[in-house]
Amino acid sequence: MNALSISQRLSTTLNAEPHELRPSLMGFALFFCLFTGYFMLRPIRESLGIAAGVENLQWLFTATFFVMLAAVPLFAWLSSRVPRLHFIDWVYGFFCVNLLTFAALFHLMGESPWLARVFYVWISVYNLFVVSVGWSLMADVFDAGQAKRLFAFIAAGASVGGLVGPALSALLAASLGEAGLMLLAGLLLGVGLALKYSLMRWREVGGAGRPDAVPAESTRRPLPGNPFSGITRVLKSSYLLGIAGFVVLLATVTTFLYFEQARLVAELFPDRAAQIRVFGAIDVIVQAGALLSQVFITGRLAQKLGVRVLLAIVPLLVCLGFLGLALAPSFAMLAALMIVRRIGEYAFVRPGREMLFAPLDAESKYKAKNVIDTIVYRAGDAISGWAKTALDMLGQGAGLVAVVGAFCALLWGLLGWQLGRQADDRAERAVGAKGANGAAVPARQLSLPRPSCRRRP
Repeated sequence: MNALSISQRLSTTLNAEPHELRPSLMGFALFFCLFTGYFMLRPIRESLGIAAGVENLQWLFTATFFVMLAAVPLFAWLSSRVPRLHFIDWVYGFFCVNLLTFAALFHLMGESPWLARVFYVWISVYNLFVVSVGWSLMADVFDAGQAKRLFAFIAAGASVGGLVGPALSALLAASLGEAGLMLLAGLLLGVGLALKYSLMRWREVGGAGRPDAVPAESTRRPLPGNPFSGITRVLKSSYLLGIAGFVVLLATVTTFLYFEQARLVAELFPDRAAQIRVFGAIDVIVQAGALLSQVFITGRLAQKLGVRVLLAIVPLLVCLGFLGLALAPSFAMLAALMIVRRIGEYAFVRPGREMLFAPLDAESKYKAKNVIDTIVYRAGDAISGWAKTALDMLGQGAGLVAVVGAFCALLWGLLGWQLGRQADDRAERAVGAKGANGAAVPARQLSLPRPSCRRRP
């Protein structure tokens, strides 16, 4: 079997056109690097969160939200001054320096409680920013049709990274220590940055910037707007507000499950090493299930049944799982629900959510998307964290939490169906319009604000 036939078979398996195979593999590799680095550090974060006190988790979530409030305007300010072609260099370079700094602090200070709290907040910010920017890059490189076929496979890179990361953490933690794992994560982030250059070059030839594609803003110019234009853009668009609501409900469901998991793990596994093994085992199961779904199911499901199915099926399953937890509250039931929720998020919800941004303008893909992925997500975390604490104070046990969680999951599913239907309808109109005159449907049909026509000097 020659190299050409292997390439053709691989393209068919991945649901990609032959010329899309290389950038798809690069996107896969980029998310592999990002998630391998993060999942090497995730067990450290979870154990440090418990060490800081399960009863204090809502404070850590609140602190993360306020750090996001400060960071997002700086992010938008930078994107308005640095050409889009080099913007990610600054963001990933900044976080590489952060990882080097934390490696030095952990080497010098050891298990300081305050260092544990600062690192917990920082890595929660780090994860959302590097992943959000990575998906902004993918939405910038690939057009809407390519996104529908390829984003599931690209997201599979995150699942493989989620498998390799915990394994490396378990194998190397004793020899490298926490500081060494942080240095390795920084190296992987640098590799991801190198892959970004190749992806942006391909964009101009076969991706969203190719001559026959929908016109897009030049990557050699900064994004328009001010440090708060991402927020105002979300507030002016019913479509983006809908995505924001979807993310808040996602964060609420996730936080309820996360707090229950932390409480039960702290009760059943008091030893820190045992806690890391439990979290690592769950991560391995989740990433393996997500990987199989992403490679063989998600892209084809999106093509046949639409984005609406990707965004609605998991919330409805979680709703049923919460009802099961209300009837039979146990760690086994909770772990099963956590696994289903996380596999579904990685395999269906996350790729479907990113498909919603692919047809939009660059300012929406970077600034508005970053606001939703960071401030809105962490606001949902903080609010739901305090709501979970209030429910616990009522003294009704896990049953009441499960019932409220089921209601939130049902709303989450209904909103996901509505957003997915809008995206599917727009895709159908775009195909018809392009077939008629070669032009795509304008963004205003999604209730988006019109991009500025003012030329930059």
